[in-house]
Formats: sequence, C-alpha cells, structure tokens
Amino acid sequence: MAATEVHEGYVPNTSDPTEEKIDEKYDDIKVDEKELEEELDLYVPLKLDPNLPHEPNPLTVRAVLVGIVLGALVNASNLYLGLKTGFTFSANIFGSIFGYGIVKLMSKSCHNWPILGGTFGPQENSIIQAAATGAGGIAGIFVAGIPAIYQLHAIDGTPKQNFGPLITITLVCSFFGLFFVTPLRKFFIIRVARELKLLFPTPTAVALTIRSMHAGAAGAREAISKLKALALAFSLALIQRVASYYAVGILYDWHPFTWIHIWSHGTSWALNIESWGWYWEWTPAFIGSGILIGLNAAISLFAGAVLAWGLIGPVLVHYGECIGKQVMPDDPYWSSLYTFASLSDLGHETPSPRYWLLWPGVLIMVATSIAELLVQYKVLGHAGKAAWRAMCSGLNSLSIKMKGSPSPFFERQANMYADDPNMVADSARPEDQVPMWQWMLGLLVSIVVGIIVFHYQWGMNPGLTILACLLGFLFSFLAIQIGAVTDQTPLTAASKASQLVFGAATAGKGYAIRDAQRINLVAGGLASGAADVGTSLTSDFRTGFLLGTPPRKQWYAQAMGTLISVFLAPGLFVLFSTAYPCILDGAAEHCPFGVPSVAAWAAVAQAVTDPAVKIPWSSGIFSIVMAVVVVAQVVVRHFYLVGEREWVRNYLPNWGAIALSFVLPSPVFTTASLFGALVAFAWRKWKLSSFELYGYAVAAGFIAGEGLGGVIGAVLQIAGVSGDVLGTNAGCPANQC
Repeated sequence: MAATEVHEGYVPNTSDPTEEKIDEKYDDIKVDEKELEEELDLYVPLKLDPNLPHEPNPLTVRAVLVGIVLGALVNASNLYLGLKTGFTFSANIFGSIFGYGIVKLMSKSCHNWPILGGTFGPQENSIIQAAATGAGGIAGIFVAGIPAIYQLHAIDGTPKQNFGPLITITLVCSFFGLFFVTPLRKFFIIRVARELKLLFPTPTAVALTIRSMHAGAAGAREAISKLKALALAFSLALIQRVASYYAVGILYDWHPFTWIHIWSHGTSWALNIESWGWYWEWTPAFIGSGILIGLNAAISLFAGAVLAWGLIGPVLVHYGECIGKQVMPDDPYWSSLYTFASLSDLGHETPSPRYWLLWPGVLIMVATSIAELLVQYKVLGHAGKAAWRAMCSGLNSLSIKMKGSPSPFFERQANMYADDPNMVADSARPEDQVPMWQWMLGLLVSIVVGIIVFHYQWGMNPGLTILACLLGFLFSFLAIQIGAVTDQTPLTAASKASQLVFGAATAGKGYAIRDAQRINLVAGGLASGAADVGTSLTSDFRTGFLLGTPPRKQWYAQAMGTLISVFLAPGLFVLFSTAYPCILDGAAEHCPFGVPSVAAWAAVAQAVTDPAVKIPWSSGIFSIVMAVVVVAQVVVRHFYLVGEREWVRNYLPNWGAIALSFVLPSPVFTTASLFGALVAFAWRKWKLSSFELYGYAVAAGFIAGEGLGGVIGAVLQIAGVSGDVLGTNAGCPANQC
C-alpha cells in the first residue's frame, strides 16, 4: 500500500493579498480539492517568491546525487517493509525535505564551489525529489511476484544465482514504465487535468511544501524545523529497530497473553488469543503510517482485523471449515499455541483461515477499484475522446512532415484537440519538453529487449510479453486517473487482474503447471511493475509542472534515479533472501517477514493454474456477497451522498483498508496504525499548528528509519552477529518472536 502523504507546509507569496488569505486557511493542512479550487487555481503553475534567484539549470550534479542517495534509503526501506507487511511508501516527502536540508547546507557552506556550491531554488529541489522517486521505485515486484516464483519452485536456483535475470526484468519493468509514461504528462497534466479535476493530492502537496521552504526567511525557518523533526524521528526509529533485534520481546514485540500464560504456569486460556496474532508491536513505520492515513482508514483497517481475526477466523475453525497448526506439538507447555496463517499444502489439506480470508480480501479490493472506475464513466468517456484527438493531432503532424500536406480527417480532429477550452497552458518551452525521438526510441528498445529477456530467461513467448506491455499501459492509464482524484492507486487490483488475464491466456496451451505459474507471475509483475513506475513518475511531472521545472530536466533526473534502482532493488532482495531464507519458503511456519503480498500473488497463481488448488466454496460465496456490498456503497456514495448528504461520506468504512486486513497474516500492524492515527488526532486537538509543522515529517522519518534499520538487521544476520545469536527472546511465545 502506498501511503497517502500530505504536504508539510504552505507559505504563499506574501505580496499577493489573496494568497495571504489562503495561507491563513490552508497553511500546513491536507490538500482539499473542493476548498482549494475556490480560492487557488492548482491547475496552473504556482506563483513563486519573486525574490528567488533565476535557476538556469536546475539539473545539477548535487541534486541528482542527493536525490539518488535519499531514494536508495527509501528503496531499502520499502523492500524491508514490503516483505514484512505488503506496504510500500513514496520517496517524495522524505526526498523533498531531507534533500532541502542537505543541499541548502551545501549551498551555504560551499558558496560558489564547483558542483557543491551555488544558489538553491525550488526547481532544483524538485529535481532532488524526482531522482529520489526514480531511485526509490520498482521495489514492488520484489515484495510480491518475484518471491512468489521462488515459493512455488517455478524457477531453479536462488536469487543470488539468478541475479542477472533479476536485473534484466527490473530493467525492462522500470524503463518501459519510464518511456511510455512520458507522453502522458501532456495528456493528464496539461490536456485534461482541469476538465477531469485531476488534482494529484500528494504531488500537489509536495510542490506546496517545496514552495513554502523556499519562501524567504520564514519558509527557511519552517523548513529547518521540519528537517530537524524528520532527522530526529529517523534516528530514533533506526536505533530502536536495530537495538530491538537483541531484545525483540522487550523492545519491539509485546505479547501480554504470552505473559499471562507464563505467569499462570501454563494453566490459562491466554494462548488461544495469542494464536490469532493479538499482540502489540512497537513498529515506528506503522505508527508513522497511521499518522499519514488518518483516522477513518486506520479505524477501518483495525475493524477489518477484528472482523477477520477476531470473528470470522475463529468461527471457521470452530465449525471445521479451516484448521490451525500447532507451533510446538511436542511441548506440553506450549501445546495450545497455534498458527492460523499457514499457506502450505494448498489443495491437499483443509486450508487455514488465512487462505480462506485471502479471497474476500482480494475480491473486495478488485471490486472497489473497478466500481470506483466505472462510476466515473463520463470522465472516462471524455478522457477517451481527448486521447483519440491527441493521437489524431500527432498523426496529422506526422503526415505533414512525411507528405508535406495534412490529412483532412486527422486535421479536423486535431483542430478540435487544439481548440479545447479546458486545456491548461504549458509553462514549459518547446525546447524544455522531452524530445519525442528519445522516449519513442526508448519505448521501442525497451519492448524489444523485453521480448528477448522474457523469452530466453523466463520462458514467455513474445505474444504474452506484448500483452503484458499493453496491460501495463492500460493499468497505468487507469491508475493515474484514479490516483489523481483519490490519491490511492489501484495497483493491487491491477496486479490481480493481470494474473487472471494471464491465467486465461495460458489455460489449455499445454504449459506445465510450474511453467504456467512462472509466466503468470513474471507477466503480472511486468504489467503491474510498469504501471507502478509510470504512476509514480507522472506524479513527479505534476510536482515539476507546479514549480515550473523543465520536464526534460526532470525526466533525465528520473531516468538516472531509475537506473540506480535497476541494480539496487535486486541487490537488496538478494540481501534479504540470503539473510532470511524463509522469505522464499511458502511452507515456513515461522518467519520474521509475513510476506502478505507474496502469499496473495502465489495463491492467485496457484488458483488459476493448478486444478488441485480450489477456492473454498464458502469463501467464494462470502467474497461475492462482500463484493456486492462494497459496489453498492460506491454507487450510493457517488450518486446519492451528494449535496447536503455529502458529509456522510466521511463516516463510511474504507473497504480497501478492511480488505487489506483480510490479506495480512495477523492484526498486529493494524493496531500500530490505529495507535498512530489516534496520536495524530490527539496531537491536532492539542495544538494544531504544532502537528501541521512536525506531524508528517515525524511520520516520514519513522517510516524510513525503521526500513533502514531492517536493512542493517539483514546485514547483521548474514554476519552472524544478529539477535538470533547474541540476543534474547525473553517474553516471546515458545521463545520465538
């Protein structure tokens, strides 16, 4: 899940009295599209401080290097957090604030030194953020489809032995997404943004944050305050995570029901509750995520956990529909400790509650995303019409260049395209645009390389590779559209949809089950991975547009960051899988990483390729019923809860969050997120200005700090000096945490 990030500060140009009024109302609060549109036009570039020095070339060596380093930290954090919980987070807030502090220090300390010195402005700040987003991307395929291939034994060898193919699949996913998303900048940000009300909440918030930090002395003071808060939170989370490896049951996981069991000398009923995952975890990352996602989403997440792991799961076990497995069957003291999250031996024994719950979780996510898409049918129709006219405009220009004369039909459509009154004026000069030959040549090369790589290294024929590329483009188009309005991209639904498509495409074609599963997972990874990269980079273009950053410069920064991620993400995956081999073992009953996304991908791949693996009948019925319920809520919310009734929308459950709780292997992360949301709520009530200044910076620091602590933990594990060897498991159930 990509957390919804809100902007840190907004200090407008004080020379404009209208914006002074906006400052009073909107300083440091979450971007609200309807309210902001009344007083501030966010579909045109922002007005920057007129006293800022001109930035002739914001694409500097220092900006790119700092952005790549910060993006690498986020990439490492995302791999750790994604394997642990299925969540990943954007690099934009972390990169923009930390990048400001580092380059501002360089600018002041190094004066006019080559490379390090010189003035520092908002456009260069956006370049830092663009490079950070590029370097922090593509971790998603390594916390989902790629580990699932190893869990299903659909590939020989280990990640270390397969490092070459891992790099090439990352290369194709990353640069295919980078190249095909380039022309979408003009479509989504210039052509249809105003008409379709595509505000892009988080990228807009980042642009406002960057602008505020460069708004004179007041903005600089505020930026330093945010930076100190972020750095402190980052350091504390990093230290706490590393130290907790050596006393995990004391500093990280608190198991009160295990403590009751120990205090009662093994005579209490407490382990029955412990077995369902009800314990507390001091995880800074998910306390931070709770601060970001807000109270409604956090309550929905926790309510879903109570429903799944406090009600449905126990009922299923009670009536024999599902089973648990004893953790220590040979130890009478711990004989009542069970795990209900096993995904081993699917199709050969009664499933666990986790497998049963997986299907309603997946279908709710898919149904919600599709329903949200379909209720926007008018918007989609307009987007399709605009896309057609844009294509005709391009073909007409091509006809003029090649034949010397326009095509009458294409010219007529092109004129309709050019006369669109809703089109926003692009502040970028023609020479600042990404040259067409660069992205078109790159797109062609990435597709050709993809066909070769997937055929020879992954056993997938060219037709399926082209299908995956088409799905990647389609999912990107839809994800950008939805994310620009809701700030939530339906990549989970997209990935599952791609798996279903490839399950149908390989059915009856004579593929062995092992080969069909490998194709299903890598093809789905290509489609969803490219969509993920494309969505992130379009969001970066939106930030750059608001700040007046030349898109060509921003694109180069994105490309350089993306190139680093091609080698970084596979390397980190090898690091984690070497330190914790259980990540690649679907039958492992105990592992520090819950790998919920991996389990979901593997289960769907098995269900669509292996005749022996069935979806439980009762799970299927329940999934369909819940899908009908969530679709009904989407329809009611969109068509009925409008006008005077619109306030009710704030109190509707977030079914995406509820579904996520069904997919997670235990409720522990939901309790931490709820705690973070409650802290944020109380903090706002106590002192709103303090929260608005520090809250989101603290959250970003907590998330990145724990993620980097996880990377250090993997290094300690490989070095043989981890908590397993030198620490204690006191306070943990069956001496395992």
